[in-house]
Amino acid sequence: MVLNSYFLQGSTGEQSLMKDLVNEHLKIYGIEIYYLPRKIFKTDNIIKEIQSSKFDDQFLIEAYLNNVDGYAPDSDVMTKFGLRLKNEINLTISRERFEDFISPFLEGISSGIRDGVQSGDFTFGDLIERPKEGDLIYFPLGERLFEIKRVEHEKPFYQLGTLYTYDLSCELFEYENELIETGVDEVDNTVSEEGYITTVNLVGIAETATATVGVSSGHVSEIFLNNDGSGFTSVPTITFSDAPEGGHNASAVAITTERANVTSIFRIEMTNAGAGYTSPPTITIVGGGGSGAAATCSISTTFGVQNVVVGAAGSGYSSPPTITIDTPPSGINTAVLNPIFNASIGAGINTVRILNAGIGYTSGPISLEFSGPTTGVGTFFYNEVVTGQSSGVTAVVRNYEPGRRVSAAGTVSITGETILRVSLNTGQFFEGETIVGGSSTATYIVKTHDLDSYDQAFESNEEIELEADSLLDFSESNPFGEY
Repeated sequence: MVLNSYFLQGSTGEQSLMKDLVNEHLKIYGIEIYYLPRKIFKTDNIIKEIQSSKFDDQFLIEAYLNNVDGYAPDSDVMTKFGLRLKNEINLTISRERFEDFISPFLEGISSGIRDGVQSGDFTFGDLIERPKEGDLIYFPLGERLFEIKRVEHEKPFYQLGTLYTYDLSCELFEYENELIETGVDEVDNTVSEEGYITTVNLVGIAETATATVGVSSGHVSEIFLNNDGSGFTSVPTITFSDAPEGGHNASAVAITTERANVTSIFRIEMTNAGAGYTSPPTITIVGGGGSGAAATCSISTTFGVQNVVVGAAGSGYSSPPTITIDTPPSGINTAVLNPIFNASIGAGINTVRILNAGIGYTSGPISLEFSGPTTGVGTFFYNEVVTGQSSGVTAVVRNYEPGRRVSAAGTVSITGETILRVSLNTGQFFEGETIVGGSSTATYIVKTHDLDSYDQAFESNEEIELEADSLLDFSESNPFGEY
């Protein structure tokens, strides 16, 4: 027997009323979630596995939370790779709301047109008219990201002849270095410390070094290396005979070199020209395991640079700065100075060597200036791409922590380091190279960098590896016996 023709069994008006009631129910009893569509940039050619994707769009929509007893399943799962958090939630959203307010945007982006910008280097795949497996849901109550694992689009099953909702079965998102840049801080920050992150120490805030110069007469003006010696295994010690009473002893350091497998003295540099000498002092070269080296010197009775005392070491130097010193009034011979700084990039000036004390200086003050150190400029933005200018390596910014300059009681000090954390590296940065932000144009020099693992907190990969190394012998050996 056919259906009674006097009953409509679901008219357009009844269906519209049901849709309105569903939407009103979700607006009253639901929660606001962020829907993040996945943009796929690269897939495997064989099994079509997603290798590169990003999430840079977000849509706010109301959803009903079907979980009343908390996350499902009831307990976390212990696997061979450690404790796995398989928290699941089930959400219900309005079909009409999704198709009217989200699908049109996805269709526009998929066709490569949004605000007049061509974007054809990615794909959304199929089924953009409904929620898609692999897309993300930001759950604000738990401040977590969930991945859609299954979309039930026929539940309730054709009441009044049509469908009204989507049921989304979601599982806690396992981050695999996807780029998440929605512009919503609470969403983007959920993965700011996830994945493999390179910590880069930068040359940031810098201070110019300062020094004072002392002059006197009777100083060592030049050192002559008469014999470079041979057989040195370490740097020998250079000593001068004592200066007369009231004077100051000169000091120097030896610079060794290796030629034809023979280590000898390359040159001797003064660190202090001394003062008060009336005749050239005797130079003694001892230690270092070698022999045969000999040197003499000459003195000047006119005023020259006696010593250089570093006042402020400065910071931010990536290479030795240039020292500019006044020309002596007589114009006979200008002093030559060599700044020495710590081997690590960005260090301050430790001491200043006197390569030539100069001649003709008076006892008056001498002006000495250091060239300024390299300083960082600008502030890196979250998720922007930075590029190493020498290596060509690119990476995505996760976190930027600038160093701070603190002034107190007339003194200036540097606290903390300028740190940049990046991920999705295309290679390894060079120490000493300049990196530039693509959007911010911030420019800094790489001081040091290392690779830290910011995996899930409860994973035990490292512990398993260490335990395996203690049980299995991976050292190389010949199974056929030693020859």
